[in-house]
Order: sequence, then structure tokens, then C-alpha cells
Amino acid sequence: MRVPSLPYLFQRYRTQQTHRISALPIVILMPHSACNCRCVMCDIWKDNANLKELSPEAIAPLVDALVKWRTHTVVLSGGEALLNKHCFALCRLLRRNGLRVSLLSTGLLLQKHAAAVVDCIDEVIVSLDGDEALHDAIRNIPGAYRKMADGIAAVHTLAPGFRITARTVIHQLNFMHWPSIISAAEMIGVQQISFLPADVSSHAFNREQAWGTERQHEILLTAEQLPALQEIVHEVIRQSAGINDGTFVAESPLKLQQIYDYYAAFYGKNPFPYKHCNAPWVSTVIEADGTVRPCFFHAGIGNIHEASLPDILNSAEAIAFRKQLDVQKDTTCAKCVCYLHLPLSS
Repeated sequence: MRVPSLPYLFQRYRTQQTHRISALPIVILMPHSACNCRCVMCDIWKDNANLKELSPEAIAPLVDALVKWRTHTVVLSGGEALLNKHCFALCRLLRRNGLRVSLLSTGLLLQKHAAAVVDCIDEVIVSLDGDEALHDAIRNIPGAYRKMADGIAAVHTLAPGFRITARTVIHQLNFMHWPSIISAAEMIGVQQISFLPADVSSHAFNREQAWGTERQHEILLTAEQLPALQEIVHEVIRQSAGINDGTFVAESPLKLQQIYDYYAAFYGKNPFPYKHCNAPWVSTVIEADGTVRPCFFHAGIGNIHEASLPDILNSAEAIAFRKQLDVQKDTTCAKCVCYLHLPLSS
């Protein structure tokens, strides 16, 4: 387990007290704007023609700041990061400077790049939407499940202990299959699986305009489906307790219950789940066009092609944003589906 140093703890404390970034544990990079899936709950793929990507030359100036801020993990998100022809050069640059690299991926290119993944990346998180038929249907890509499973197998053939986990968005199209998703995750050989509800209300995931009511309800559960969801949550809690001493499913029973609470909140049955999030104080998102965001869901505050990352994150505008942000009252935060909280010791 990584033991934080006293200077790092002090930097974290200064950030918390002053709202000026002195430490930045996590950075999310989107190396490539396009995606090789066409998921029903995401609009990223709809802008594939307008390709943008980050080059090693664009990332190199960030490294000194990340080292100074004692960043420990860079998460490659997207789009599909493996579509960037410079992806592994970026990974090598980051790892040479002591940064851990985590890849969020559709899994479709894992088999092709298995050796480079093992050599250049510390962890892979694949998206899993269901068993084979359901996964392919939600991804709108024939053979997507099999390609992902074969890719996981290829990586584990080269490095049996390499950490690969799965992440599933639970929504109207797959909630009834939730227990079988856990079984599918065991079958393809991931070490753990996590779950979150679907974001239907923000401008994230390439939505120039937030979804209207009709589009939201293609993904949202209906009010009539909520009792069935609650029963499924109870079943998943029972199922997960029996796998790997209860550690195979990442979420606690309370967090699994909050997926029900999230959907129920759209119908006024309870408040949206309590948020204990400090993402804008411990992380940042850098998109493929260079846009810098405090997190996935809040508006951009600058661009690395126009200013340095320290100047962006510690601008008067950015400091004021963090200082006034109350995640319990902010309307964007209230409906957030993937909030992050790192305690001071992390």
C-alpha cells in the first residue's frame, strides 16, 4: 500500500484550505476523441468524424507540473484511448516520470495491443454491459463481447496477474440482467466489477445539448420498473457477498442501494444520493482538444494549447469555482453518477 509522505499530505491540506491546487492525485486524459463502439447511452461516437487527439508534444509540458503536484495516477479515458497512434508513447512518457497509468477501454483492441498494454500500462478497466448478446446490442457492435473477452485472455496469457477490472452502467436496457452481468464478469476473467447509474442529464459524453425528456426516458428506468430494480439490488447484494469474500463487486451494499435511489429520485420518491465528492480539488480532466475541466460534468476552464496547466487550474476563475462549489447544493453535482472522493491520506 502506498504510504503518503508528509510533504504530500501538506500539499493536499493546502489545496483543501486555499482552493489553490498544490497537489493533484489524479489526472484524466482523453487521448482520442473517437470511439469504436456506438453505445446507446453515450454520444461520443456521434462526433467520430471530427477527430481530435493529444500528441506526446502536447502532453510533455504537463509532466513537470504533475510531478510537482505528486500526481500518482493518470487515467486514459475517451473515446477509446487505444485509437490514438501515440497512445503507448504517451504511456511511456508518463511512466518514465513515475506516474501510474490506468486505461478505460471498450476492450476491442486489447488483443491486438496486448504486449504493449502489459509493457506500458498498469491497469485496464473495460466496459461491460451484459452477457454476450446484450453487450453487443448495447454497444451496437457485433462481436464486441468476444473481442473484449479474447483481449482480456491475451493480456492474461502474457501477464497472469495483470489487473483488469470491469465497469457497468446500469440502465433500463440491462438492469434486469444485473446478476448475469456479474456472472459474465467472472467468466471473462476480470478481478473486480463496479457499477454506476446512467448519466442522462448533463452535457458530458459529447452532448452539445442536454438530452430532452424523450431521449432521457430511453435510458432511464420508468417509475413502474422501480420495484423490480429494488428486488434486483437486493439480489445483487446477496450474490456479491458470496464472491471472493464479497470483494468481487467493488461497491458496498449501501452504494448498490444508491443506484436504486438515483433512479427513484427522478420520480420524487427520495432525494438524489448524498455526494461526498472532492473531484475538482483532487483531479482534473483534459479532453482530446486540450480543454481542461474540473471534472467530467462541469464546464471547461481553459485549454492546454493556450495556457499551462498550472495557470489554468490556479487561475482566479478556477480558484473561485472551487471556493464557491457546494456539491450538496449544486444542481450538476446533485445528479452526478460517478462522483469521486479521496480522503486526505490517499
